[in-house]
Amino acid sequence: MADWSPLAGAVDVRVLREPFRSEDEVVEAIGDFEIVVAMRERTPFPASLLARLPRLRLLITSGMRNASFDLEAAARHGVTVCGTASNTEPPVELTWALILGLARNIVTESTAMRAGGPWQSTVGADLHGRTLGLLGLGKIGTRVARIGQAFGMDVVAWSRHLTAERAAEAGVRATATKEELLETSDFVSVHLVLSDRTRGLLGAPELRRMRPTGYLINTSRAAIVDQPALLQALREHWIAGAGLDVYDHEPLPADAPLRTLPNVLALPHLGYVTRRNYEGYFREAVENITAYLKGTPIRRLG
Repeated sequence: MADWSPLAGAVDVRVLREPFRSEDEVVEAIGDFEIVVAMRERTPFPASLLARLPRLRLLITSGMRNASFDLEAAARHGVTVCGTASNTEPPVELTWALILGLARNIVTESTAMRAGGPWQSTVGADLHGRTLGLLGLGKIGTRVARIGQAFGMDVVAWSRHLTAERAAEAGVRATATKEELLETSDFVSVHLVLSDRTRGLLGAPELRRMRPTGYLINTSRAAIVDQPALLQALREHWIAGAGLDVYDHEPLPADAPLRTLPNVLALPHLGYVTRRNYEGYFREAVENITAYLKGTPIRRLG
């Protein structure tokens, strides 16, 4: 994905592809590393871990924001943290892959075709004329809204600080409350940053407000939706289904119910996983390392 030759002779590059199951495993694997390039938030670097990595001097994350890095602790331990650019289009596209997959029962029908199953066993949900509710209208939410409008959907949005004027700029109607959005939307898509204010934003009371024919799509952060409540909502059919790309624990355990519930379309956190993004991540990671070795770090965080 990138040309690593500029680092030849200066850095011994090793690649670790398997997820770590514990902090001890991380320390065992990278305890002697001075530079680490981490992919998004797959491997958290809290204060407890940084204290156990005395040789670490440069920590790079793909993207310019990483909620799983303790930047203050990194600074205390003398670790420089840098980021890279990240494109917002890929998660927008995946959001619509989930919406369309749910609406037209793509997995069910495709599986039946491959297995010689029934011909036309489902009746799809329409997009045209239906309401798309967006929790969050930032860069990603705004792009999702445009595509919804192209499908002929009525698009509404809500967040704590969203104004009617800001929504109107995107051609979207702001709902007065989160509850109004949930009650009136046929598809609800989450596009909020995880914070203390958004953690658990959708719990059992909120999910019960959704229509029984409604679908929930989450390509943002799992913790924005209370996971036990979501599981109950899907099992008891408070909602028609969910399209999910994010989970409390990743990789999702093999026996997790979300892997097998018939009204869930689940993907393994692919929102940002595209060639253009990866080429950018690793190219800029090489640039970050080169600059750091010259004593002039770039794209610093914190």
